[in-house]
Amino acid sequence: MAARVCRYSTKPSLSPRLTNLRLISTPPDPSDPAAAPAAPADSTHFKITLRRSAISLGDKKKGTLAALGLHRRHQTVFHKHTPDIAGKILAVKELLEVKNVPSTEVRNKQEQRVERKAPKGYEVIGSRMGPIDGL
Repeated sequence: MAARVCRYSTKPSLSPRLTNLRLISTPPDPSDPAAAPAAPADSTHFKITLRRSAISLGDKKKGTLAALGLHRRHQTVFHKHTPDIAGKILAVKELLEVKNVPSTEVRNKQEQRVERKAPKGYEVIGSRMGPIDGL
């Protein structure tokens, strides 16, 4: 059997559908300021938040969420842009909220907890037990 070879040309004899596909897939001209991308150029991480529960889903989807580090609703994790993480996100995309963020916005678990913590609302100025040192 002979192998089939597909050849595309840029001649005007292409069908309109292929011409449109070719035009859409052409990268924008870097010298054109109007064609500049709106997303930040230094987005290096995914900010992934679990928005819906996985209670009634199968073990594979639950395992995918566990592999992403998501165990409860409204939990947020950060992952670098890698093909395996992108594939895991696509497997459970209907449960997640995903944003691209730069590395400066990446927070670990302790930093997220401190950001969520409400201020005390009061200040201790003394005690019946005696003066407080350092005030």
